[in-house]
Amino acid sequence: MKRVSIGGQAVLEGVMMKGPEAYALSVRKPDKTIEVKVTEYTSFGDKHKAFTFPILRGIVNFIESLYIGMKTLMDSSEFLEEEEEGNAANGNEASAQSTEKKKEDSSNTGYLIGTLIVSLLIAVGVFMLLPAFLANFLYKVTESDLLVNLAEGVLRLAIFLGYVAVISQMEDIKRTFMYHGAEHKTINCMEAGDDLTVENVKKHTRFHKRCGTSFVFIVMIISIVVFMFVHTDVMWLRLISRVLLIPVIAGISYEFIRYAGKHENACSNVLSAPGLWVQRLTTKEPDDDMIEVAIKSVEGVVDWHEYVECVRNNSFEV
Repeated sequence: MKRVSIGGQAVLEGVMMKGPEAYALSVRKPDKTIEVKVTEYTSFGDKHKAFTFPILRGIVNFIESLYIGMKTLMDSSEFLEEEEEGNAANGNEASAQSTEKKKEDSSNTGYLIGTLIVSLLIAVGVFMLLPAFLANFLYKVTESDLLVNLAEGVLRLAIFLGYVAVISQMEDIKRTFMYHGAEHKTINCMEAGDDLTVENVKKHTRFHKRCGTSFVFIVMIISIVVFMFVHTDVMWLRLISRVLLIPVIAGISYEFIRYAGKHENACSNVLSAPGLWVQRLTTKEPDDDMIEVAIKSVEGVVDWHEYVECVRNNSFEV
């Protein structure tokens, strides 16, 4: 068996885990049962080797992760809605047909892409363009590009951390952050060579170097460095440069997260520390039911028994 890097995401009352050949969505439904949906998936990089080069592979992975993340988030909401509407309808055929129609519409690729584009535009506007717009006014009191770009970076970090802190107080988000913790603890348990049982998973940390939260935080840090090389006090040029450089920043950030996830040394630990600290806001300790859901998702994409055995014996294929 080859060593693989399992990634994941918390969704509404569930967890998605992505393996090398498929991703699995597991959701705890209102009747307390766990529904698992496994989808085979071949990454764009595997289909086209040109997209496996450093930086470029990060851009591709970023786009794919956004698409899969949005799709599984919508699927998880449909599982819950279907259960609730089914109970309310009590077998009503018209309601069942309406639910099925909604499911078909929501799974439409065009609908997903449209939702993804709108979400991206909002994120870019709030986290990239707004700080650049506000920082540009500092040119009225200073001519230092370094100072203005640094202020922009600080604003960007403040907006991001403030956003996370505010949404973390919402009840539904708190539960999602608990599932986020279950996702991390389960992956950490498997990668440590421990059997995936609830008791074993509970012993492991809820923080992980490959987390998407760490990736976003690293994007913020890398953006400060990259934008230091852009010198302009013309507002529209400043805003356009921020948009055009997003793929480059995402690609560099991916390489950093990839390195940190594969290496355990003083350098990677120090550089990963800020992202792990932010995870204190975006992950919470899960309950046993949530851990069970995360384990089901792992089982959908990898034979964890064989994987754990390889970890213990250090017998992965080279």
